[in-house]
This record gives sequence, C-alpha cells and structure tokens, in this order.
Amino acid sequence: MTTIVVAMGLGNEIGAENQLLWHLPKDLKHFKEITTGHPVIMGRKTYESIGKPLPNRTNIVVSRKKDWFEEGILIVGSLKEALKFAKKMDEDIFIIGGGNIYEQTIDLADKLEVTSVKANLKADVFFPEINPKIWKKTIETCHEKDEKNSYDFCFQTYERKEKL
Repeated sequence: MTTIVVAMGLGNEIGAENQLLWHLPKDLKHFKEITTGHPVIMGRKTYESIGKPLPNRTNIVVSRKKDWFEEGILIVGSLKEALKFAKKMDEDIFIIGGGNIYEQTIDLADKLEVTSVKANLKADVFFPEINPKIWKKTIETCHEKDEKNSYDFCFQTYERKEKL
C-alpha cells in the first residue's frame, strides 16, 4: 500500500523556504509511529530540510542532482525507481514530500494520512487538492492547541474510492 503523509494548512500550504510552517510535537510523534519500519520516499529538498536520515526507516531520496551523495540513504534518479526499490523492501510505502513528489504520486497512492492544521500561513509549496470524488475521509481525530502544539489540528485518513 502506498500512503502519502502530509501536514497542511487550511489553504493546502505545506512549506515555505524549504521548512515546515509549524512545530507540532504530536504530529511528529504520529508521523514517526506510522512510518517507522517502512521505506519513506522523499525529494532531495525535503531530505535537506530534515538534515539527516530518519532512523528505523529506509530513506529513499529522489534527486536529479548528479554527483550527490549522503551516507545512510538510497539516492535514485526518478520516482519510478524509488517506488520499484521500496516495493522490493516492503508492501507499505510512505511518500513524505515535498510538493513536486506529492503531485507526482497523488494519483498512485492508496491512502492519505493528513494532518490538517487549522491555520492559514504564507507558503511557497502546496499539497494538491484532495478530490472528494476520489478520496473518502475514513478517520478524523482532532487536537486543540496546547503549550507544546501551537495550532489546533486534526489527523485525517483518506482512502481511495477508486483507481483513476
């Protein structure tokens, strides 16, 4: 199963200047719980914003940059190659960004794990629209902001109604 994991604001914003727009420890914990032990596919800029390989996951980074190497990750030249490697390792694959990678995989994904942050913030990267004809929200758990989490947010699971 191919699952996209994303945290986005009310206007589908996901990042600005190669950084996340918020700090939500509950979201980071949720992300770790669902992706640990599985391959994660991301673009090079997303990897660079994280700064190091995510522990206990196979980190597959898609990059067109030649002669780029980082210890502890698998670097591939295309999304197709990334998906091929990931499927050999595990039937559960997680796509974790960024915007370009999300655009290329939303039509391939089986499931979306969305953290919907109740905020409108300035961004330069956005998540594609979630089409209600294609996706059905099956689970939603909401959390209010607190001393550690600066915004209200909801964990939402969407499942594909049908393949395109």
